[in-house]
Amino acid sequence: MTFASPARVQAAGWGWRYAGRKRPAVADVSFTIEPGERVLLLGASGAGKSTLLAGLAGVLGDDDEGERTGSLRIDGAAPESRHGQVGLVLQDPDAGIVLSKVGDDVAFGCENLGVAASEIPGRVAEALDAVGLDVPLHRPTKALSGGQKQRLVLAGVLAMRPGLLLLDEPTANLDPEGVREVRASVERAVASTGATLIVVEHRTPIWVDLMTRVIVLAADGGLLADGAPDQVFAAHGDVLADAGVWVPDRGIDLPVGEQVAASDVLIADALTASGLAVAREPGVVVQAGLDLRVPRANATVITGPNGAGKSTLALTLAGLIPEQAGEVRSAPELAGRKGTRPIRWTSRELLTRIGMVFQEPEHQFLAQTLRDELAVGPRALGWDRAKTDAVVDELLERLGLAPLALANPFTLSGGQKRRLSVATVLAGAPEVIVLDEPTFGQDRRGWISLVALLQDEIARGRSIIAVTHDDAVIRHLGGHRIELGAAS
Repeated sequence: MTFASPARVQAAGWGWRYAGRKRPAVADVSFTIEPGERVLLLGASGAGKSTLLAGLAGVLGDDDEGERTGSLRIDGAAPESRHGQVGLVLQDPDAGIVLSKVGDDVAFGCENLGVAASEIPGRVAEALDAVGLDVPLHRPTKALSGGQKQRLVLAGVLAMRPGLLLLDEPTANLDPEGVREVRASVERAVASTGATLIVVEHRTPIWVDLMTRVIVLAADGGLLADGAPDQVFAAHGDVLADAGVWVPDRGIDLPVGEQVAASDVLIADALTASGLAVAREPGVVVQAGLDLRVPRANATVITGPNGAGKSTLALTLAGLIPEQAGEVRSAPELAGRKGTRPIRWTSRELLTRIGMVFQEPEHQFLAQTLRDELAVGPRALGWDRAKTDAVVDELLERLGLAPLALANPFTLSGGQKRRLSVATVLAGAPEVIVLDEPTFGQDRRGWISLVALLQDEIARGRSIIAVTHDDAVIRHLGGHRIELGAAS
């Protein structure tokens, strides 16, 4: 691949405040990144990492969208004038998918840049191969798993061959093999082209050996650290860990969960299924012949490669999509008016029985402030104001969201959105909580608070179902494991 010339990036006292927010998302940031440098951009959740990348990509908007201070330059010019030279992979892969077919979506950026039509098919093939996405070009983008979508978006960026690559948590929803493929594809791209690279990623061990530099944003503005990776982590390890940065080789101070054998009949089940077949689209079965259980007052983790149907199984267990074969049944004491099959329960019955945290947090936001968002469930259940306020206040404090109580949920960082999405389900106090990638986008502090919260819910007798690629989640939640193989 022949990329554009590596870019030089400069920030001088730069900051951005979203319209409607009192505090800036990022403030007083100054640095110079020379052409070809490879930078790992770190900081606590909400420190402004994604906002800074959006600023560099020139997509923050005009004065109606927010207020900027200082200056941001790419090769001496405003980022808004450098479209095509900058490639951005967003935190949410759905936000980067434009067209309905895989091949068309990868080609979209090239077409916008006016690349010769005869050259585009070769670029598309190279980019898909680079990210390890081996699917037909006519495959509908909506049929891809979350991890496959993330690789698709990266392929679209690589096909444009930019001189500055901006990656916002590019491996967040990938299985271990997918992580290795994306990491290797990015390494190949920057090695062969010299492109300047900036990566926002909480999984520091994945990227640190590729990077020439680490820049850490401070939560209250400016930089917390800047330098070579080894020097930054050695000199500032304790401060960075306290600030929420995942410092390599730093342990997690949480109990390790006990394992539950599938054959342990002494533990009652919250949910069971036999001969289960699941599909997101009717007739397109991804897993069949599943016999499984969800033990009560324990964690059940669902693992497997991207595309194996983990999210589809979770949605089926949660009573949100129908079984294609077999049945999901609850314990008798959880039964609704129409029996023990969750798919037959009303939305109000589901609210107190099975709560679902979707992979994309935005899919479950309904209100204009965090406080109102957390009150949706309790109000639907008819709770009085005092009880509702008590639950909302507790969740805001426990998940570090209290300072943002009056903010719009859609203006939060990715990690903050994830914590809010978990809190909205917990507010209704369901007996079973289903979470799809619950620790996606979390800094160290957010991760610990979330997993500790789930451990507390298990101790209170609730049953947790978590779809995850995170080995640390599996270790600290413990419980029962459902391992899915490749889709059928």
